[in-house]
Amino acid sequence: MARRRKSRVEYTDNHERWLISYADFITLLFAFFVVMYAISSVNEGKYRVLSDTLVDAFSTPPKANKPIQLGEPASQVTTAKTKTEAIGKPQPVIAPPKPSINETRMKEIADRVEAVMQPLIDKGLITVNHNRLWVEVEMNSNILFGSGSSDLEDEANGPLRDLAGVLRTLPNYIDVEGHTDNVPISTKIFPSNWELSAARAASVVHLFSNNGVAPERMAAIGFAEFRPKVSNDTLAGRRANRRVVVVILADKHARRMTEELK
Repeated sequence: MARRRKSRVEYTDNHERWLISYADFITLLFAFFVVMYAISSVNEGKYRVLSDTLVDAFSTPPKANKPIQLGEPASQVTTAKTKTEAIGKPQPVIAPPKPSINETRMKEIADRVEAVMQPLIDKGLITVNHNRLWVEVEMNSNILFGSGSSDLEDEANGPLRDLAGVLRTLPNYIDVEGHTDNVPISTKIFPSNWELSAARAASVVHLFSNNGVAPERMAAIGFAEFRPKVSNDTLAGRRANRRVVVVILADKHARRMTEELK
């Protein structure tokens, strides 16, 4: 009988065995960081309770045993529930108290302004009106500005400084309103009457500020042609509508209170 030949098994080196070791290393590294993260995420409240309990246990003399409170105390839970229920219920709206309006005080302010501006009042260039909410000093723009300009004329500086002398002694808020007629304007500086009216009001505000009136009490407002005093159909009407109005307010929100106090 012929003898069987023993099969020879040839062993070759596996050059990718390092991948197994590398995968094991990555797995261990991932597990390490997971453990580190778990250790770092400590419940501070529970840790503090445990710390206080250990201190009490080893203190001399020992303190009375108290149950460890891991959650919120019952009183706090009850209070929170009560607050939640209160928030859910509609609460009655309480209107803030209305500022007191002193009509006598506004008349005194109007009298002081009239005394200072009397020469121009006599010429019909300035009018002073008042009620319990404000004092209005209406000045024709022709005595303040040139046509299409927001630069104050030299003749306007004197009367405006006199008015500033009264305003700087008052605690009242002041609105300076600029108004124009309905003749359109379109220049590089003033594309429309909005810009012209606002710039004129701002010029008056700057003069008041330079003469001692607190700037935080003043506002410059431009109404353009949209608050006419009379019709713009005539030359006289357009002249009357070109004006600057200095409004001395009895209260910061006096304009909004008009309907309420009627």
